[in-house]
Amino acid sequence: MMDTYLIVKTLHILSATLIMGTGLGTAFYLFMVNRSNCVPAQAVVSKWVCKADWWFTTPAVIFQPLSGLWLAHHIRMPMSATWIWLTFALFIFAGLCWLPVVVWQIQMRNIANEAYKAGESKLPKRYWQLARRWETLGYPAFTAVIVIFFLMVLKPM
Repeated sequence: MMDTYLIVKTLHILSATLIMGTGLGTAFYLFMVNRSNCVPAQAVVSKWVCKADWWFTTPAVIFQPLSGLWLAHHIRMPMSATWIWLTFALFIFAGLCWLPVVVWQIQMRNIANEAYKAGESKLPKRYWQLARRWETLGYPAFTAVIVIFFLMVLKPM
């Protein structure tokens, strides 16, 4: 019979990979399409960025701390271990950055879609304000996720 610990650990790694991969991929495409100034492309990409966050990132973000707590408990790792509490602190920090970003992405998607349907050749100022905020919070959130990966692997005590 397969070891439950190894299955949960594998799923934990996969969910971390989904958070990192989806985050990096969607950020890259939205970042790049915004530099194209092509309203139809911005409407399409922003739609799929929102869907990817809903389909992939959200379930992984829910599973990640639950599986992490289960794994730590299973191996009797003290919650006072530096890497555990620092990982959770960074995860919360990244989440606090991510939540407004998701709201802004939805607003950006709606603005781009409305502009596309209206045949506009440029997006309004509000879109670009949201895009700047989205980008500004994306950098620290992404950095926190990278540090979390190192903490999960290195486990400094």
